Amino acid sequence: MHVPIYTADRQIWRNGQLGEGARLIPEETAIALTYNGGTYAVMMGTPQDLPDFAIGFSLSEGIVQSSEEIETLEIVELDDGIELRMWLKSSSAELVNERRRYIAGPTGCGICGVESIAEAVRPAAVVPKGRIFTPSEIIAAMVSIAVLQQINIQTRATHAAAFWTPAHGIVALREDVGRHNALDKLAGALAQAAIPAADGMVLLTSRISVEMVQKTAAIGAPLMVAVSAPTALAVRTAEAAGITLAAIARSDGFEIFTHPERIAVAQATGVAEATHVA
Repeated sequence: MHVPIYTADRQIWRNGQLGEGARLIPEETAIALTYNGGTYAVMMGTPQDLPDFAIGFSLSEGIVQSSEEIETLEIVELDDGIELRMWLKSSSAELVNERRRYIAGPTGCGICGVESIAEAVRPAAVVPKGRIFTPSEIIAAMVSIAVLQQINIQTRATHAAAFWTPAHGIVALREDVGRHNALDKLAGALAQAAIPAADGMVLLTSRISVEMVQKTAAIGAPLMVAVSAPTALAVRTAEAAGITLAAIARSDGFEIFTHPERIAVAQATGVAEATHVA
């Protein structure tokens, strides 16, 4: 059975002395996503919350428009990895057969194996207007993530994606060694719980690249917040998708890159200088 955390023996060189002991580290496993008997993608990820990953990946990739289009899902553990075997309704099966490609996805890869530049930078879905958020809500939401990252608390080596609502706080959080996988798992969890995304925010412990914006748009969340900076293409994509993108979030504040109208920040005088250091 594949487990998400592995105990590794190691030697430690600190302060001029050699020691030894065990350390908990996250597992990394080949995960194949198959549809109607054919492999669509093979991603490297953490073997946890796999039904969420299967459903979220299917939604993010546009293979299905609803989790109900997946008739059956079977998790098959193999010696060298895991297969997530899905059987789709006939209409979805025809679409996936047209689009099928074999993708070898490294841990840090979000859109590996796409067949064209246009596919890689495809426009994201336009999100609904949603609600207005306050700075204190955003900061409190980001601060609340750390204590819920059970794998990262033990290993210090995984990303998290979470969803926060004003009524319930963090309603779902998923972890993975791959930031894209964590967001796909979150998408699957939200879909299975039928949680509407329009009134909440996606929280990320990673940088924001274009595919992270595309996945957030597929979820339908109007606001995404991350601890690291976005790429230029991510900013342009978020602007076009109607997503409010806040990044470089710390306990004392954050930076807003797109659609600031969703965040109730009082107007202040002064202009911040550009900086190369987050």
